[in-house]
Amino acid sequence: MNRRAFLSLAAVSPLAHLLPAFARQPPRDQDEITADVVVIGAGVGGVACALAAARNGLRVVLTESYDWIGGQLTSQAVPPDEYPQIETLPCTRLYGAFRTKVRDFYKRTYPLTDAARAKADLNPGNGTVSKLCHEPRAALAVLLELLAPHLSTGRVRLLQPYAPVAADLEADTVRAVTVVNKLGRQVTLVAPYFVDATETGDLLPLTRTEWVTGSEARRDTGEPHAPLEASPRNHQAFTVCFAMDYEEGADHTGPEPPEYRRWRDYRPQMTPPWPGELFSWTMSHPITLRSRDMGFNPTGATPAGRPNLWTYRRIIDRANFAEGTFAGDICLVNWPQNDYWLGNLYDVPAGDAAAVLAAGRSLSRCLFHWMQTEALRPGGRVGWKGLRLRPEVTGTDDGLAMAPYVRESRRIRALFTVTENHVGTDARARATGRKTGDFTAEQFRDTVGIGSYRIDLHPSSGGDNYIDVSSLPFQIPLGCLIPQRVENLLPACKNIGTTHVTNGCYRLHPVEWTVGEAVGELVAFSLARRRNPRQVRRDDALLKDFQGALTKAGFALAWPDDVAKQPR
Repeated sequence: MNRRAFLSLAAVSPLAHLLPAFARQPPRDQDEITADVVVIGAGVGGVACALAAARNGLRVVLTESYDWIGGQLTSQAVPPDEYPQIETLPCTRLYGAFRTKVRDFYKRTYPLTDAARAKADLNPGNGTVSKLCHEPRAALAVLLELLAPHLSTGRVRLLQPYAPVAADLEADTVRAVTVVNKLGRQVTLVAPYFVDATETGDLLPLTRTEWVTGSEARRDTGEPHAPLEASPRNHQAFTVCFAMDYEEGADHTGPEPPEYRRWRDYRPQMTPPWPGELFSWTMSHPITLRSRDMGFNPTGATPAGRPNLWTYRRIIDRANFAEGTFAGDICLVNWPQNDYWLGNLYDVPAGDAAAVLAAGRSLSRCLFHWMQTEALRPGGRVGWKGLRLRPEVTGTDDGLAMAPYVRESRRIRALFTVTENHVGTDARARATGRKTGDFTAEQFRDTVGIGSYRIDLHPSSGGDNYIDVSSLPFQIPLGCLIPQRVENLLPACKNIGTTHVTNGCYRLHPVEWTVGEAVGELVAFSLARRRNPRQVRRDDALLKDFQGALTKAGFALAWPDDVAKQPR
């Protein structure tokens, strides 16, 4: 081989601390597995990629670092964030099937009320963030069901928990990736294609694929909301989510967590300013950045004139279930108050990444204790002592999610990068000179899917407050899925060719699913036609054939005209 690269996981990944020291020593034994495609990371995009490749007859190796596959939906415990038209226009037929199967799962396995069982659009939690708020375990069960026939036949081989530690390169081609488990067993995976579906783009440094992090300079992207100077270490906050319920009259308070008083008194320092203490029901409005009063009431009563955070990401509404099934509603906490922005999870020393993740977990524990003991209640009382963490829901010992919810990853330097000028409502208005309702997001000749979400950037480690601006229903161009140089590595998570700004609307569940599924189809098409992804994009006839294959597989490649002009 002309060139080999073996880089340590400790240098590139926040997962390094999960592996004991001996796991990073020379292996006692090492196996080799060959496949048509290796997918590293079994989050939303990774699973969708594996399913698409397998249905096309490919042999797939799928690896995952955590005990649950499913990423955002499961180990990170984030109920789906979706666009309003998702019920009638799912991004792909397979994603629509996933959503239907989640509802069927509840109808088959839970004692629902007759009214709930009769609802075609059952929302188990009746959360306001989505038309389908459900438990992480429900998503896990459905994803495993979708994979089951491929796992049983051996078409998909799932290695879990395994993390990538090294790559073998020749010129611009990845030859192999080595993964390791907690016992020190190493497996070398060999395939013509590799997919980075990790949450932080861990294969990019291992394979020396060019990438970018943080915020780009306005002079480079032309984006109205980009800063004047680039800031590669300016990453969006991550969140360690947790699940809780409430028992009226009970006292579930425990000892004060370490660092509790620090977090209770912490006042964020950012630009524009945060309105006060982080642990408060008053926070920055994401869009206006003015002070915004929220409410919180786990008894179900709506706080006067204020949105109720309890129902925002509620994943179980006990009113949907037979009396006695649940002691109370179950709420998933992914709020500004437990966003962690005081450090980054990657491209820092492994010890620093571990410390940052530990601090994020500590923040969530302290927020929970504050809600139990000091949070202001209606009528001037303080503390909801009946709040209780639900480890059964998250599959952990403490009720916190297995994995942090990572909003922003390393991003490939792609053949094409989506900027705010392609999808932002105000930016498009300036570019077209038209009034809102008379223009769409950029229409891409190489579209491979659709998505829709506001450009929603959470506070960042560089000291920025929210950046939350309107966007238009958009397309996913094939060019943003292809690295500039490396031939056979493709992204399938949040590591695609977006900017810091447009990551804010391309990072949610349906888009990650679509990206992963499109990449699985792309690998199958490229192998069948004996052409690489660059050639597929460059050749009009090949591209048309590939888009036809996507349409046949159930992809929506463009929005209906009336929807395309409706800004979020």
